[in-house]
Amino acid sequence: MKNAYDILVERGFVAQATDAESLRERLENNQVRCYVGFDPSAASLHVGSLVPIMAMAHMQRQGHVPIALIGGGTGLIGDPSGKTEMRQLLTSEQIDDNARGLQEQLFRYVDFQNGKAILLNNADWLTKLNYIEFLRDIGRHFSVNKMLAAECYKMRLEKGLNLIEFNYMLLQAYDFLYLFEHQDCQLQMGGSDQWGNILAGADLIRRVKGKVAYGLTFPLLVTSRGHKMGKTEKGAIWLDPALTTPYEYYQYWINTDDADVGRFLALFTFLPMEEIGVVSRLADAELNMAKAVLAFEITKITHGEAAAIAAWTASTAAFNVRPVDAGIFPASTIPRFHPESAAVHGIKSLEKTRVELTTGIPAFELFYEAAVCISRGEARRVIAQGGGYVNDRQIDNFDDKITIDAVNEQGLIMLRKGRKTFFTVTIKDAK
Repeated sequence: MKNAYDILVERGFVAQATDAESLRERLENNQVRCYVGFDPSAASLHVGSLVPIMAMAHMQRQGHVPIALIGGGTGLIGDPSGKTEMRQLLTSEQIDDNARGLQEQLFRYVDFQNGKAILLNNADWLTKLNYIEFLRDIGRHFSVNKMLAAECYKMRLEKGLNLIEFNYMLLQAYDFLYLFEHQDCQLQMGGSDQWGNILAGADLIRRVKGKVAYGLTFPLLVTSRGHKMGKTEKGAIWLDPALTTPYEYYQYWINTDDADVGRFLALFTFLPMEEIGVVSRLADAELNMAKAVLAFEITKITHGEAAAIAAWTASTAAFNVRPVDAGIFPASTIPRFHPESAAVHGIKSLEKTRVELTTGIPAFELFYEAAVCISRGEARRVIAQGGGYVNDRQIDNFDDKITIDAVNEQGLIMLRKGRKTFFTVTIKDAK
């Protein structure tokens, strides 16, 4: 079995680590408990949270015990790391509601049964602290000069850093100490912007307990074009299917830039690196297949296999691309094409018999019957203005008849309104 540290390095998870060689040896010879904190400032996590989540999953696969720590206590203050302005303070009720949503999402990636992983909320101990005792027992170990030099505070000093935010490092460091004492947690993992807070926690453990604890940070995740991951023109890409549908989620990943495909396969799927390594040699249609594998595998992990199959099928039908060659990624579970799933998760479907299509049906009638247009009049206008397509061919006249000859290789007729509204016509008695 590979060392967990080597796997994280190989797949691109490691930006910095404290005493990397010692940490690697510890992970080689011992079962280690490691924790990652999650900020409940929203009701859902977004794709920017996938790096720490997948890192926890890899640690678990190597026999270690991840601790997912919901920041119900620290969330009442707000982490200033990476922020130019103070976060909006949320109420306890809002934090609790958000925390419940995050917990449900984490269960999809990490197995919390039978002690394989631990889920905690730091509100359970932070909200019970006595302020005077905390200052005496914990605050005395912190140098203000050293704290001000930390990257997480530098950005805020110009615009102003209030006392509440300044306490955040102490509280996160105390979390690490608390977990070290009560859960035997020896490793904290987090984003690069958490490096100063992680170091503070490891140093606090050394000062209070006289023992060594470790820290590891993940790289700042940006695309090859320098864009922040998970942000689109429409906003964040959420892990909650009610906020970002599985089809939209799939489409986000299949539109990955060519230069990012291999890196994202390593970070966001469990495919073996031996298979991922071939991506650098792929181009054109084969590279598009790799993007389909990326989108399918990530959607399956986040939303389940059924939703991934439906999203993949709908996308394949909509854009008329050929199925993935299983020889490129043998470990991928991407299935064969199933036309009957095309109507699920994002694409409308209309069923017609072979007899009806042999006679032919006016295009505007199909647009109306599929509820893509609210009336026959709107359907006529859309097509007359050049906004109607059959299998990517523009429809010349609104009363042009769509016949059985339009059925594609997948056994469907793909119709489109404008650039983004697709629907399928399936053949009821197709063999």
